[in-house]
Amino acid sequence: MNLTGNTFFVITIVLVVIAVLLPLLFWSRLRGPAVVRGGGRLIMVLFAQATAVLMVFVAVNNANGLYDSWDDLLGTSNHVNTAVDLGPSGTGGRQISSLPTLHQKFDKVDDPSLGNGLRRTYLKGGISGVEGEVLVWLPPQYDDPAYRNKKFPVVELLAGFPGSSKSWFKAMKAQSKIQPLIESGRVAPFILVSPRTMLLGASDAGYANIPGTVNADTWLTVDVRKMISDNFRVSLGPDSWAIAGYSAGGHGAAKLAFAHPDRYRAAVSLSGYNDPAAEKDSITGSDPELRRENDVLHILKSAKKPPRVSLLATGEGVDGYLPGLALQRAAKGPTKVEVRKTTGGHLTRVWGREMPYAFEWLTRQMHLQGMTRPHGKDQGDTVGQARGRSDDRKQEGEPTDSAAGLLE
Repeated sequence: MNLTGNTFFVITIVLVVIAVLLPLLFWSRLRGPAVVRGGGRLIMVLFAQATAVLMVFVAVNNANGLYDSWDDLLGTSNHVNTAVDLGPSGTGGRQISSLPTLHQKFDKVDDPSLGNGLRRTYLKGGISGVEGEVLVWLPPQYDDPAYRNKKFPVVELLAGFPGSSKSWFKAMKAQSKIQPLIESGRVAPFILVSPRTMLLGASDAGYANIPGTVNADTWLTVDVRKMISDNFRVSLGPDSWAIAGYSAGGHGAAKLAFAHPDRYRAAVSLSGYNDPAAEKDSITGSDPELRRENDVLHILKSAKKPPRVSLLATGEGVDGYLPGLALQRAAKGPTKVEVRKTTGGHLTRVWGREMPYAFEWLTRQMHLQGMTRPHGKDQGDTVGQARGRSDDRKQEGEPTDSAAGLLE
């Protein structure tokens, strides 16, 4: 039986009802010695408590997309087939652009709780040795004939731990928050890509490559990106890609963007942390050497040259805000770090509230203003604005991959 299905949730409700009725019907009818009667009543109380906790857990899990399956919940899932040493680049010495084209089959997601327009595929990572579900949402313009020859920018979405590829769409309703902003012209027509990040059951892979254990970095930054560029109108150039995450996913977004400025131009960390030891189940946080290598602040400070990456870090106190300020103090151009204080705690509703600002910020930082036309606006005007912006950037000597790609 599916952990996240409606059938199991209904069963938990039925069990709660039974747990309430049992004491009402049998509390005073139990017979036998006092010890037997007391034991029977204790069992009824414990049964009532257990079923109530189970029902609440299932409701919270269904609402937030924490655990996708029984294997995830029990810590027995394993999405790693091999974990060979892929070297510093994470590609095993291979050029991403030279890898063979991979054609994936995508199925429409028929689940009202996830919103509209999602597509699902199951990817077997050819380099990382990881396999898992990848969800994709396409902006309204993607199927518009006026955009049929144009490439689109992408935001890769990382869940927290625990968390599933569905979390951004189930808990934070990403499409309902982003689509109106895209249609109004305030946000670029981003493709949203949400891959599985729970790869080793009850252990957080830390978004890292650990030879012999997992190649989570390569799964996200090589295999998933290459697959998306092979199957959609997307450029592999860094100017077309951003990465965003919340909680452990915020740590991952900042870490991967700073480690791979050749793959991402911008990142958003919602209540993320720098030190991987902040997640008690993190593999990288439990080993001193891995902890240092995967600390976001250390990655930024030890880079051979400041990465051309813009980061938005949000949070409250030590939960994202202070780690963001540490990164801001350490950043040197062309690295940019903006820190934004939030209130309300470590909750999906707080992160969901930040999404409009975050995606408008991404649009500005990636120089994508004017690449989507508001309703009622002439396509020619929009293209002219984007071309003008691209020309301005060329004069400034900045990369123009994303701007040019969308107009190809």
